[in-house]
Amino acid sequence: MYWFYLALAILFEVLGTTSMKLSEGFSKIVPSVAMLLFYILSLAALTMALKKIEMSIAYAIWAGIGTALITIIGLFLFKEELSLLKLVSILFIIAGVVGLHLSSQSS
Repeated sequence: MYWFYLALAILFEVLGTTSMKLSEGFSKIVPSVAMLLFYILSLAALTMALKKIEMSIAYAIWAGIGTALITIIGLFLFKEELSLLKLVSILFIIAGVVGLHLSSQSS
């Protein structure tokens, strides 16, 4: 159940960051309110996940997967450019998340 909370926290964080971009610097009310709501929900779900998942593992997974997903959303939704450096960096983030997850299972 706690991994489900972490997945929800990641989803809400990604929605919050996407809403942040759509708010255009708080100039659009609906995305601005959505951003605040999604971040509150994300932190609430992350707090629930921290009941059983180590903080270092949960936060790294939350931040890493969130960063990778936001990069993908930026590429497809906001037409951002994909460079080789950006691609390699995302792969390092994913490798780090997998490594942290594996290290928590071996403990």
